[in-house]
Amino acid sequence: MTTSSCGECGSSLLLMRAGARFCSPNCRLKAHRRARNAGNLPVEMKSRPRFVRFTKTKRPVTTTGRSASSTNPGTWSSHADAVASSKGEGIGFVLGDGIGCIDLDHCLVDGDLADWARQVLADNPGTYVEVSRSGEGLHVFGLLPEGPGRNVRDGVRAIEWYSVGRYIALTGRRFRGAPLQLAPLVVPAL
Repeated sequence: MTTSSCGECGSSLLLMRAGARFCSPNCRLKAHRRARNAGNLPVEMKSRPRFVRFTKTKRPVTTTGRSASSTNPGTWSSHADAVASSKGEGIGFVLGDGIGCIDLDHCLVDGDLADWARQVLADNPGTYVEVSRSGEGLHVFGLLPEGPGRNVRDGVRAIEWYSVGRYIALTGRRFRGAPLQLAPLVVPAL
């Protein structure tokens, strides 16, 4: 298979050796790190074909680069296929089938956890938590029946939780040694 652009940054490969997939050692390293991190997920997630890729603007795409949808299973793929694809910027997980996420925005400042976020984590021990792409938030994944989501912005907290019809852009960067398993989620009290 011949490719004409870098699998990481999209730069031209026309002047590179035959069979090259990346334009530089830096791009090759970034791609391998992202693929390795994407594997750091609970088996409960990796075993379900609920993965998409996403673009720089966080628009979901299929492993072939076409538009994907968080409500159309025909546009999702297996974990292995999502990791193997070079389309977009990374992989995302489509919530549902009993798996939900509590999204804590702007709760990490210089590595310190905000008190309100500390309480959410205390209420949800033993489940997978990862640092978001911004490095300022956390994704708390766990078992959650499908139902309506919530978005709480009260001047202190910035919390959302969803269990269906959404996808979360994954990083695979576990927060403080969080376990690679899912436990039942306790959503925050309003």
